[in-house]
Amino acid sequence: MSAEHNHALPSTQHEKVLWVAFGLTTTFLIAEAVAGFLLNSLALLSDAAHMFTDSAALGIALAAVRIARKPADQYRTFGYHRFEILAATFNALLLFGVAIYILYEAWQRFRSPVEVQSVGMIVVACLGLVINFISIRLLSSGKDSSLNLKGAYLEVWSDLIGSIGVIVGGIIIYFTGWAWVDTIVAVGIGLWVLPRTWILLKESLNLLLEGVPLGIDIEEVEKEILSQKGVVNLHDLHLWGITSGKNSLTAHILMDGTVDSTELINSIQTTLSDKFAISHTTLQCETSLCNQAEVCTFIDSSNVLHEHSHQD
Repeated sequence: MSAEHNHALPSTQHEKVLWVAFGLTTTFLIAEAVAGFLLNSLALLSDAAHMFTDSAALGIALAAVRIARKPADQYRTFGYHRFEILAATFNALLLFGVAIYILYEAWQRFRSPVEVQSVGMIVVACLGLVINFISIRLLSSGKDSSLNLKGAYLEVWSDLIGSIGVIVGGIIIYFTGWAWVDTIVAVGIGLWVLPRTWILLKESLNLLLEGVPLGIDIEEVEKEILSQKGVVNLHDLHLWGITSGKNSLTAHILMDGTVDSTELINSIQTTLSDKFAISHTTLQCETSLCNQAEVCTFIDSSNVLHEHSHQD
């Protein structure tokens, strides 16, 4: 069966940025974890735990970048780009686990309060804040083009909020002696992270289930195709995302015979790419409307008539 298709790849990798952010985050999380234990601060340990997920997210993102570079083969004809979505899903689940653990530890602290060394807590959190700002600055340029980078970006952003919370909590404890504030800050960090983690997980699962990519209205896509000169009908339309920024579409187009099939396909592909960022398209032009029980005909780019069936 003949068809036209486009293999354009719009994504770009930001490996150098990921390496820098990974190095900074991993180095500081070790220092913060040690400080949390020595200073007896759950808020610092909470922040260190988020730093750990930051480091894990960045490491997974780096692995995804490397693996995604592997070329397509006879077993994985779309290549390894989907690994990026698996990485983002894993990061979301990791964040869920950390948030739940912190909430549990906070409950234990409410039942058995402990003394917190506020000065050391503030100093360490300020250093963490600097690291977070640097990492966010580095990752912000690629977060909208890659779900993988978005996951890492959200991890670091949540940790930045956590560092601010720890600093504020440390100042309050220093002037009032209210050690329970440390626990309140930890709870706040956990509750702040959970809804954002759910958003990331939902986006990742949507791609794994080959759902319509977020931000694309399939009804608008259908209208654009039907508005093309020479298109009478559209059916068997499928739209899904392979990974971030790599959207695919297949469809059967019923022609009225007034336009050349190659010109029509090129026009539709250009429109889909420009308006919806759909870079991989497979369009089949037909001369009679198909249904699932019939054998129907289509005409390829060389104007040769063919037959096919929709039956399995």
